[in-house]
Amino acid sequence: MSAKPAAAQQLARKLDDRSATVGVIGLGYVGLPLALQFEASGLRVLGFDIDATKIERLRAGQSYINYLPAATIAAAVGRRLQVTSDFDRLGEPDALIVCVPTPLNRHREPDLGYVTRTADQIARHLRAGQLVSLESTTYPGTTDEELRPRLERTGLTVGEDVFLVFSPERQDPGNTRYGPHNIPKIVGGCTPACLELGQRLYGLAVSQVVPVSSPKVAELAKLLENIHRAVNIGLVNEMKIVADRMGIDIFEVIDAAATKPFGFVPYYPGPGLGGHCIPIDPFYLTWKAREYGVHTRFIELAGEINRGMPLWVLHKLAEALNNVGKAIRGARVLIIGIAYKKDVDDLRESPALELLDLLEERGAHVDYHDPHIPHIPPIRRGRYDHRSIPLTAQAVGASDLVLIATNHSAVDYDLIARHAALIIDTRGQYRGGHPNVVHA
Repeated sequence: MSAKPAAAQQLARKLDDRSATVGVIGLGYVGLPLALQFEASGLRVLGFDIDATKIERLRAGQSYINYLPAATIAAAVGRRLQVTSDFDRLGEPDALIVCVPTPLNRHREPDLGYVTRTADQIARHLRAGQLVSLESTTYPGTTDEELRPRLERTGLTVGEDVFLVFSPERQDPGNTRYGPHNIPKIVGGCTPACLELGQRLYGLAVSQVVPVSSPKVAELAKLLENIHRAVNIGLVNEMKIVADRMGIDIFEVIDAAATKPFGFVPYYPGPGLGGHCIPIDPFYLTWKAREYGVHTRFIELAGEINRGMPLWVLHKLAEALNNVGKAIRGARVLIIGIAYKKDVDDLRESPALELLDLLEERGAHVDYHDPHIPHIPPIRRGRYDHRSIPLTAQAVGASDLVLIATNHSAVDYDLIARHAALIIDTRGQYRGGHPNVVHA
C-alpha cells in the first residue's frame, strides 16, 4: 500500500483512539469554547493566539469571556489544554481548526487577511497526516480557492497527504441551552477522505455531525443561516417604524403573532445589528454574488434598514427631548448596555457604540452602565476613555435621559423607572404604558 493512503489511515486511527492532538487557532468567542469542548472530550488540545495577554491569562486559569467560568479554564489547563503564541508549533497537532476573524474592510468588502495569513503560517509547518478545518465565516469558494492552493504549494496533496474541510462555527455567545457540544456541526470536505476525517474529528466532541457534499455547500449554509436572521430582523425593524407611526406597540404585535403554532418565528427589533456575524456575513455573499452577475437586492435592502436603525433611534431620542424643552446638545445621557447583545461582554459592531458616537457628535454628555464591560477598550472605531459608572438613583436622576441600548439581565430596571426623567427603550424592556418611557 502506498504511503499516501496511509496518511489518512494513520490519522483515522489517532482520532478513533483519541490519541490525536487538536490545535485551535484563535482563542476568542469561537475558538476558546471549542478548545474547551475538545479538551473536555478527552483530547489533548493546543490553543494558539497572537495575543500574548490572552495566553498569560489562560495559563493562569483566568477567563476573559464572561460566560466561560475561570474554574472551567483552570481545570482544562490543569489537564490536557496547552496554550501558546508560538506558531512554530503548528506542526505538532494532528488537526488544526482555524477560528480567526473575517471582518469587512473600509469599503464593506470581505477582508480575508486573517484567514490567508493563518493559512500561510500553517503551510510553513504542514506535515503529512494533518487535517485542517476552517471555521471562520466566509464566502463560498474560500476553502477551495484560498486555503487549498496554499496548502498544496508545499508539495503535499489535499485528500492524500493532508486533509481540508470547512465546518462553520455556529456559536451563540451567552446561550446557556446550546453550546459547542450540542449544536449540530456541518462539515464539507474537499475530497471524500477529507470529509470522512472531518466527521471523525468533530464526532469526538459534538453530539451530531452533518456531512455535506462540498466546502462550498457548508460555506453557503452558514451564510444562509445568518442572512435569514439579518433579513427577518430588517423586516421587524421596518415593522417597528410602521407600528410607531400608527401608535401600536410592536412587541405586543410580535407576542400575539407568535401564538400561531406554525409558519411564524418571532424576531425582535432593536437599535441596530451587532456581533461578529449578522452585520457582516451578508456582505460576504453579496460581494461574491457579483462575480456571478447576481445583484442580491433583498439582502442588501435588509442591510440598509438595519444599518439605519441607530439614526432612527437618535431621531426618536431628539424628539423626546424636544417634547420636554431640551436639545441633544448639552443633554446628559446615560446609556444602559454597551455590548451588542444581552448578557455578553462582546463589543463587536455594537450599535450602542454607534449611538454613543452619534450623541457625542451632537454635543451630548454621555455616560454608560454595563455590568459586563467595565471600560471600553481601544477598538477599530477609535479610542474611548469611557468607563462604566455605577447604576445608582443619583446617577439616573442626574441624567436628562436614560437610553436602554442593551437589556442585560443584571440591570435594576425598577430603579431606572423610579428615578429617570425620561427613558428611551429600544429593547422592549418596559411594557404597559410607563409614563416616562418612549419606545424606539
